[in-house]
Amino acid sequence: MGRKRVTNLPGLFGGTDHYDEHGKLIGYSMPGLFGETEHYNADGSPAGFTMEGLFGGKDHYNADGSPAGFSMEGLFGGMSHYDSTGSPAGFSLPNVISGSTYYGTGPADLSGLFGGDDDDEPDWAGEDGFDG
Repeated sequence: MGRKRVTNLPGLFGGTDHYDEHGKLIGYSMPGLFGETEHYNADGSPAGFTMEGLFGGKDHYNADGSPAGFSMEGLFGGMSHYDSTGSPAGFSLPNVISGSTYYGTGPADLSGLFGGDDDDEPDWAGEDGFDG
């Protein structure tokens, strides 16, 4: 699995739109009723959700509600992302104008968190931990 890049930009109604390396919309996220963030694929199907972590950071869950990984503040800004085993999965940095960009670096990456993908990588609801 190669590196994956996902650009996150503000969307409508307080949400966030997620785009792949080619500028294609691959998903979106919206605030949930109970403080969580709900993630959806581009077709509107649920991809999972994110909640504030008990010890800070963010905990991520796949569409079935199983733990998929977590994110913590990075040492130099942005966020460091980890899969469900605690292995590094990538990092995200703020964009110059608005939003942020995620860079997947591990064998399992978080790109599925941002709405799935259109290649052979497993999606966020897959069995490979935080790739979804």
